[in-house]
Formats: sequence, structure tokens, C-alpha cells
Amino acid sequence: MSYAAIHPDWEKPRTNMVDGYSLEMTAKELDGLREAAPLIRPGTQIAVTFLPGEDLEQRVAAAVLVRELGFEPIVHLSARRIESLEQLDWYLGEITSKAQVKRVFIIAGDPPEPEGPFSTSLDVIETGLLEKHGITIVGVGGHPEGHPNNTPAELWDWMEKKLAAIRARGMVPLVVTQFAFDDDAIVEWVGEMRRRNIDVPVRLGVPGPAGIKRLLGFAKRCGVGASASVMMKYGISLTNLIGSAGPDKLVNSLDKKLSDAEHGRVRLHFYPFGALTASAEWINQYAAKHA
Repeated sequence: MSYAAIHPDWEKPRTNMVDGYSLEMTAKELDGLREAAPLIRPGTQIAVTFLPGEDLEQRVAAAVLVRELGFEPIVHLSARRIESLEQLDWYLGEITSKAQVKRVFIIAGDPPEPEGPFSTSLDVIETGLLEKHGITIVGVGGHPEGHPNNTPAELWDWMEKKLAAIRARGMVPLVVTQFAFDDDAIVEWVGEMRRRNIDVPVRLGVPGPAGIKRLLGFAKRCGVGASASVMMKYGISLTNLIGSAGPDKLVNSLDKKLSDAEHGRVRLHFYPFGALTASAEWINQYAAKHA
């Protein structure tokens, strides 16, 4: 496995936890990206989400802007929100021709019933359209704190099937996790992954700095564990929801507990929750402290 295919610095041991980080944005955050751009390292990989309330043209425009500002776009595909094979073909054609997209990230998506022919991310992978349009890196989801609709055994089984399908089609797989607050759950999950001989590169999702109520709202919406004991480890008291919080404790703990030998090469993926500038500033401050 060539980690350099995912990110150039992944062939080297990390010097600190924000080496080779990636960020996430929605298709409506074009102004936010423009504002944050001077603070973001050139070539940083920025994921464009596939959320309800946005259209495909907005997502294409966001990917184009990511490229124009000197970053590397990663475009999300939400399988259950794609209306037809023809729509998927058109969309992949747009993002690859207009934004030179080489990376996608595929999830099943939230709708209980598919809006088209795809129920799972594996359905999208098996269309053959990704490689047809020159996609080379395909990310799939990981869930350190579990998933409300699947058992842990089912999640591992699905992951192995998706990774095998990606490789069989000549593309490079990557796992990107849902954001989590619990360092122990994250480290144990990565360890379990490696014990299962799954050697794929991993991006660990961590929350960017945000208001406490906002963080808890996103956690509830995404099914992320936010118990009082976990949040206290993260640095939040559920009896005081005033103010904001950053990932300092979580990232420092991951830095201490993760090792290349046991956990393989991992990097961080930041969920800014609409605050790209705040996340970029936090990353730069962290890097300066740990240079």
C-alpha cells in the first residue's frame, strides 16, 4: 500500500497530529472557504459534503472553488440521495471535468428509503462509474462509537466488502471516521481494525472548535456518543453549556495513545461545523505549539 497516494506526507512518520490534515465544508460555505483560505495549507484536502437542501450544481461549484483556491477536493456521494444511474454519471462527469476531482467519499446516507437505485455505498462502487471517470481514491466511513442501525460485526463486514470492491476496481481505499469525542473508543477501534489485518489508511474525524450547544447538537443529529463522562474527558461539562470548546484534549490524547507500529499511519479529518476559519486557526496554533 502506498500511503503517498492518499497524501504525500503519509509515507513519513508524523511530526505532530495535524500533519496532512483534511477539512470538511458544505456546498453553501463558499464565502467561508474564501475567508479561511489564507489560513489553510496549500494542497490541503477539503471534502464537500452531500447534504439535503443543496443541489448538484452547488456541490460542483464548491468543488471548483476548492480547486481554484489551491486545495484538493474530495467530493461526497450519498448513495440513497442519488436519483438515478444517469444522474450519478452526469455528476461524476461534472466534478471530474470542471474541478479535476480524483477523490470521492461514499456513504449510504440518511434517508430510510432510497431516492433512486442505490441503497448502500457498495452499490455505487459496483456501478463502474467511478473508475470510468478517473476517480483514483475512494473513501468509506468508519464508526468508532458504532452505528445505530448496524451491529459492530456488521460494520466490519461491510467495511471489508467495500474495501475489497474498491481495490478490485483498481482504486485506492481510504477510511474516514465519523467525528467522536471519546479518545479511548477511537484508539480501540483503530486497534481492532489493525488486528483484523485491515491495513487501509485512516482519517480520524475530530470536531473543530465550536460553541458547546452547537457541538452537542451535531453529536445528537449524527448519533455520536456524548455522555457526561465522555464530554468531561473532552473538556465539556453538561451542566454548563455556555461558551465554546476545542479539540485540544482529544488531539493531545490521540497523539499520546496512537503509534505507527500498532495503529498504522493515521491522520485527522476536521469537522468545522460551519466555522472553517476557526478550525484553520486552531490547527495552525496547534502546529506552532508542537513544531
